[in-house]
Amino acid sequence: MPTPPGARTSTSTARNRDPILSVLQSRLPAHGLALEIAAGAGEHSVYFAAAFPALKWQPTDADPEALASIAAWRGHAGLPNLLPPLPLNASDPNSWPVSRADAIVNINMIHISPWAATQGLMEGAARRLPAGGALFLYGPFIEHDVETAPSNLGFDLSLKARNPAWGIRHLDDVSALATDHGLRLTERIEMPANNLTVIFRKV
Repeated sequence: MPTPPGARTSTSTARNRDPILSVLQSRLPAHGLALEIAAGAGEHSVYFAAAFPALKWQPTDADPEALASIAAWRGHAGLPNLLPPLPLNASDPNSWPVSRADAIVNINMIHISPWAATQGLMEGAARRLPAGGALFLYGPFIEHDVETAPSNLGFDLSLKARNPAWGIRHLDDVSALATDHGLRLTERIEMPANNLTVIFRKV
């Protein structure tokens, strides 16, 4: 699909969208609302909305430029189930513009945001998901009993050099935080390029 005016692109999206889709295909609900938090450029939103035509897809982001890019991609794609993008600050769950979601998708956010964003994500997800509803997180993680790839160690250092509040999160810390909010880690799925998809479900 050609890039529409006002839209941004990401090379990582082209690489990871199909592996992520393969995870989502057997796990997203057939109907309802999927809330995408930190949708970025919006390319994932278009791709996934096209793959799940019976599911309403709600993209959000905290960045006005990202929201403009999502809107551009949405206008170009013309998908009836892809909703207009909404501003959402993950770290402030009291202000989220969506009161309920059947599933929540969050791709490559928690390592490039302060820990407060992950805290807000877990609190907000717990409030909005139904029992059994899933929160999907994709990205790199550090695991206690798994050797961290050298590329991820270097990436972690580069993130912290850009912002000391950023960095690859320890999966144990993320899981413990989720547990505090009534979300249970149910699946850990290895993905290409030393990434994971981890799935938390509302208890």
